Amino acid sequence: MTYDTLIRNALIIDGSNTPGYPADVAILNGRIERIGDLHDARAIEEIEAAGRVLAPGFIDVHTHDDTVVIRQPQMLPKLSQGVTTVIVGNCGISASPVSLRGDPPDPMNLLGTAAAFVYPRFSDYRAAVEAANTTLNVAALVGHTALRSNHLDDLYRTATDAEISAMREQLRDSLEVGALGLSTGLAYASAFSASTDEVMQLTEELTAFGAVYTTHLRSEFEPVLEAMDEAFRIGRHAQSPVIISHLKCAGAGNWGRSPQLLASLEHAAKTHPVACDCYPYAASSSTLDLKQVTDAHRITITWSTPHPEMGGRDLMDIAAEWGTALLEAARRLQPAGAVYYGMDEADVRSILAHPLSMIGSDGLPEDPFPHPRLWGAFPRVLGHFSRDVGLFPLHTAVHKMTGLSAARFGLKERGEIREGYWADLVLFDPATIRDVADFNDPQRAAQGIDGVWINGALSYRDGQANGRREGRFLAREGDLRKGFH
Repeated sequence: MTYDTLIRNALIIDGSNTPGYPADVAILNGRIERIGDLHDARAIEEIEAAGRVLAPGFIDVHTHDDTVVIRQPQMLPKLSQGVTTVIVGNCGISASPVSLRGDPPDPMNLLGTAAAFVYPRFSDYRAAVEAANTTLNVAALVGHTALRSNHLDDLYRTATDAEISAMREQLRDSLEVGALGLSTGLAYASAFSASTDEVMQLTEELTAFGAVYTTHLRSEFEPVLEAMDEAFRIGRHAQSPVIISHLKCAGAGNWGRSPQLLASLEHAAKTHPVACDCYPYAASSSTLDLKQVTDAHRITITWSTPHPEMGGRDLMDIAAEWGTALLEAARRLQPAGAVYYGMDEADVRSILAHPLSMIGSDGLPEDPFPHPRLWGAFPRVLGHFSRDVGLFPLHTAVHKMTGLSAARFGLKERGEIREGYWADLVLFDPATIRDVADFNDPQRAAQGIDGVWINGALSYRDGQANGRREGRFLAREGDLRKGFH
C-alpha cells in the first residue's frame, strides 16, 4: 500500500496528556491510517521529522473569527501558529443568526461592519463556511447578544416573554443544524440588562441537545465570584456544561484572587460539568469600554472610527495631547478598541496551569493593531510557559489545546493522534518554538512551526502557507456532557 503522507521519526505527543513517544505516522484519505515503526512503508509525500514533536493540530476554543474565516479563508494568523480548528461565536457575539437593522451594536462590531453580517439563519452561515473552502475547520456557537439584536428594539433592558420565545426558536433552529451551544457576553452593555431568568429560559433549549453554555461573565472585576455563581446556576438549570470564557482577575483591585476563582470552579465541577478557557497574557483586548477607563494601568487604543490615526497609541498620551481627562478622550475616540494591561502575571499563570483550563486566543482579527495573542497565543504556551518558565510539561501544554478542547466541545475524532482520527497535525521544534508577536509589533508569525496538516492536507510548511484549503464546518455531534467525564 502507498500512503498519501508519511511522517517519519517524530516524537508523538498525542494530546492525551501523556509523555511523548517516537513513531512514524501514515496518513491516507485525510485520516491517520497507521502509527508505529513504518520503515518499510511508502507514501506519495514523505517528511523527515528528525525527532521534532508531532502533535494534534491546536484547537482555538475562543475566537472571534466568525466572518474572517469566510472573507479571508487563508487564516494565516491562526494557521501559522499550528491552529487547525477555530470555535467562533464567543462572548455573546456571532455572525449568525443575525438580521441587522443598521450598524452592528457594540461589541458585535468586533466581527466586522454591517456588510459582514449576511447570515439570517445559522444554516446560511454553515453553508457560507462550507462554500468558502476555508483553510481551517470551523465550529460555531450562537451568540446571545446576536439573538437580542434580532428581536429587541432596545438592548438596554431585559427581554419580554414574546422576545424570549422568538430568540428560543432561532436558537433551537441553530442547534438543529449543528451549533455547539449558546454563548453570552453579559459584561457588555448590550447584554448586561438581560436578567438571569432571560438567559435561563434560553438555555432550556440546550438541554435536549446536550449543547454547551459558554459565558463572558457579567463581571470579571470585583463581583467575579457572584458572576461565576450566576453562570453555574444557569448551567445547572439547563443541565448543560458551562465553560467560562477567558477566566481572569481583571482590574488592579482584583489581583491575587485567582485561588478564590479556581476554588469556585473546582467546587462547581464536583457536581456539574464546568471548565474555562484562558489566553496566556496579562493584558486583555476588546472594544473601548468607558467603565474600564482607569489610570491604574496602561490602556492602548487598537482602533478608532473617528480617529483612526490613534491606533497603537496609549490613551494617556492621547488625553495629554488633547488636553482632556482620560474619560473624555475615550468618549471622543468611540467607537474604538483597546488593549487593557489590567491583569497580574501570577493570576494568569495559576489559571493557565489549572487542569480545568483550556487555551483560547480571543484574538480580534479585525483590529488594525491587534493584541499579539491573535498571532502568538499557542506558541507562547509551548515556548514561554512550558519550556522557559516550566509551568507544566510539554505534553500537558499540548493536551490543553488539543485533546481536552476536543472532548469539551464534542469534536469527534479530533484532538488526539490516534489511528482512524482525522489528520489535523502540527510538527514543531520544541527547542525553538516561540511567539514573536508582541505589543509593539503584533502581526508576526511564530517561530518553530514546521508543518501544519488539516484533514490530511499539508497547508503550511517552513513558514509559508501553500494555499491548500481543506477545512470543514464541524457540526455538534452528540451530547457534549459526555466530554466532561
